[in-house]
Amino acid sequence: MSSKRSSTGAGVAISLFSGAGGLDQGIEDAGYDVRAAVEHNADAATTMEKNFLSLPGPVIRSDILDVETSDILKAAGLRGRARPDLLVGGPPCTPFSKSGFWLEWKRKGLDPTASLLQAYTRVLREAQPRKFILENVYALTYNNVASRTAYERLLREIDEAGYDYTAKVLHAADYGVPQARPRLFVIGTQKGNSVPVHPEPSHGGSWERRSTGNVERPHVTSGEALDGLVCDPEPGEVVNGQYGKLLPDIPPGDNYLFYTAERNHPDPQFKWRSRFWSFLLKLDPAKPSPTIQAQPGPNIGPFHWDSRRLRVPEMKRLFTFPDSFEFVGKRASVQAQLGNSVPPLLARRVAEAVRDA
Repeated sequence: MSSKRSSTGAGVAISLFSGAGGLDQGIEDAGYDVRAAVEHNADAATTMEKNFLSLPGPVIRSDILDVETSDILKAAGLRGRARPDLLVGGPPCTPFSKSGFWLEWKRKGLDPTASLLQAYTRVLREAQPRKFILENVYALTYNNVASRTAYERLLREIDEAGYDYTAKVLHAADYGVPQARPRLFVIGTQKGNSVPVHPEPSHGGSWERRSTGNVERPHVTSGEALDGLVCDPEPGEVVNGQYGKLLPDIPPGDNYLFYTAERNHPDPQFKWRSRFWSFLLKLDPAKPSPTIQAQPGPNIGPFHWDSRRLRVPEMKRLFTFPDSFEFVGKRASVQAQLGNSVPPLLARRVAEAVRDA
């Protein structure tokens, strides 16, 4: 039995680890209907419910480890042998730290709670969607013990679930997102069908001292993204404390290294490379924004070139969320929801490629 088709023809999607819905916004823009979502965080789940009218009911607000696949399918309105057209999700990246890998059973990837990737592959195996998109941090592909073990297990379980796949790290700025944000996308389809191909970059430019993407069409800059945006000041946007007073003199695109002897500052405040690169980092309106973090420290940028913290409407633009997209929660919660999001425009490009395979 075929699953219910959306009016656009792309099909029905179910979403795991949905967060605020950056990935989901992108796949809906590509024509899919998100019919069920699983998200444990209360603010993020409420954000999903406010913005995704395709959901026939509330977000499933439970730990994915406690949610049966049959309950997800039921929430999506899929009965009997019906199955979704697309499974999407981005399991949290914290399991790929080196912490705890001195234990042999963790080194071998046998910890049932160490990686929520297994929750994704379990639903993939049981729901049997026609296609899937899995997004994650590109550090998952690193050649170290923790990442390699988790990554190899993930790919093995995808194969065992009955899917052919391809994996690639995509740089968001190469797809029109005004933010430097590399992410891993594993995409695939049931064996016997044509394997989707990752989308070709639409934009290009310099990133980490090399050229990427389609250099004939420059990256979208933060200045272009924020041009014409009018938004009210927000509480707490002024950077205070011991180092806040240093921010106004830092040129756009620069960071704390401006205040070092190596840069010939007359009154050096820091030793060379003594802080994280994003410490007192400012946006350069002529370049894409650096990666916006979910939980930045008090002096961690990027800050606006006007020497203040970014406002929520500005961050939405730098992630390519619609201006009308409503986030729920206090400022720290909204920052976390945004920082953990897949830029919707990048998600759309990937979903279109999967849809058309």
